Amino acid sequence: MVKIVWTDRSVADLDDIAEYIAKDSIKYASLTIKKIFDQTLILENQPLIGRIVPELNDKKFRELIIGNYRVIYEYDRLSVNILTVHHSKRDLRKRNIVSNKD
Repeated sequence: MVKIVWTDRSVADLDDIAEYIAKDSIKYASLTIKKIFDQTLILENQPLIGRIVPELNDKKFRELIIGNYRVIYEYDRLSVNILTVHHSKRDLRKRNIVSNKD
């Protein structure tokens, strides 16, 4: 079992997502964030379950698709570092997710 580490950026992403959704529904915002947290727990036992991030084309950067969001993480044998939670309709290439890791 590996440890899941949420970086400062990924936590900020979740805060932004919750804030945006809460403008219409506090309940749905809460359910969305809970769903993301719950579904990432699979990474503790199956860290390689996510696909390789196409934009990065590097085996150590993977992603889970959860609803409309891409949970992008880096696996290093001891931990899964969640790097960002990104809306799937936005262009990932406009974000430098690798070098701004917390």
